[in-house]
Amino acid sequence: MRPVWWVAACCGLLAACGPRYSRKVPSELVTKLPYEVRIELLEAENDLGVAVDQRDEAESQVLRTRNAIRRARDRKSTAEREVGEAHDAVSREVAKLAVDEAGARIEYLRARQEVNVVSQDRDELALQCAWARYELAKLNAARKAKVEGAEKLPLKDFEEQPKQCQAEVVNKQLRVTQENKRAETVRTDWE
Repeated sequence: MRPVWWVAACCGLLAACGPRYSRKVPSELVTKLPYEVRIELLEAENDLGVAVDQRDEAESQVLRTRNAIRRARDRKSTAEREVGEAHDAVSREVAKLAVDEAGARIEYLRARQEVNVVSQDRDELALQCAWARYELAKLNAARKAKVEGAEKLPLKDFEEQPKQCQAEVVNKQLRVTQENKRAETVRTDWE
């Protein structure tokens, strides 16, 4: 079972993101769960951890591509200076080719960044879905253990959260696929 601080950190991250799927099982119900039933929550907790890792990787990819765009701009600036400093036609032509290549690389990286941004958005939502599944698992565990107060929580609402969220993730994945196709077209042009 993950330490309490880990779950609290995930809760804090989600609160900062403003989750739309906000149905939560009161912590008093979870603390009343017997140890054996808490173990059953491990799978949902692990899914939550995977979702956090995926979102973090998507965020890192956005930052790496942003840095690659900066480096590509610097290379283009250097190549442009070389065009002006070229002393003969061959050197000037080589420098112009370097400028064109750097420009195409920047265009590709920008298209790649669009993919990264929509992927990050999708992974952020997928994290909310994992959280909604975790809350559903907690409610089901509380009901299974017949914890007092669990029967008062609307099971149907908790069941709907992950379904609605997953449908949104599918829609966002379609956008990722579209952006990916566009980026591949730009990449082909660059290469």
